[in-house]
Amino acid sequence: MSTPASRTASLRRATSESTIELELDLDGTGQSTIDTTVPFFDHLLTAFAKHSLVDLTVTATGDTHIDAHHTVEDTAIVLGQAIRQALGDKAGISRYGDALVPLDEALAQAVVDISGRPYLVHSGEPEGYEFHLIGGHFTGSLVRHTFEAIAFHAGLTVHVTLVAGRDPHHIAEAEYKAFARAFRQAKALDPLVRGIPSTKGAL
Repeated sequence: MSTPASRTASLRRATSESTIELELDLDGTGQSTIDTTVPFFDHLLTAFAKHSLVDLTVTATGDTHIDAHHTVEDTAIVLGQAIRQALGDKAGISRYGDALVPLDEALAQAVVDISGRPYLVHSGEPEGYEFHLIGGHFTGSLVRHTFEAIAFHAGLTVHVTLVAGRDPHHIAEAEYKAFARAFRQAKALDPLVRGIPSTKGAL
């Protein structure tokens, strides 16, 4: 039997606004070491790693004296780029994943297609959620913004729907965990799949 190719990536991105160093292994066990200097985003990325079974190491610094936006956005960009690189030609993957995840009163659904076509549909958050400050440093608007950056740079079609929720922390975490579980299914290697799971022969 042949040994499957390693599905890993290691990237560094430096701009005048941030410096990001990131390593991931798509076939990990959910281990993570995360330090973005934005504590609540660290919490979300740790949950993503744990529930997607991706090993993830992130070190990020940036102009958080302005706000968290640049550092969070740039980290999400690099995460998306790393996912795309680690997926390689996508041969043998399941391609699709879906998950419905509760966190107390919050309930989120995510559906992922590793399609090569970036698209995000994100709905259901309560009016004004984008203005909530979570953890003293992270606005609710950044939840959607990070999903956009990850989907675009990884080449994913992603639908995230908040079915129910009141607490801003619970809403963000439920959405991230649902995305993680859906991505876990989609990136999994399926022994029944031969080659690229697309009638076009490419993803």
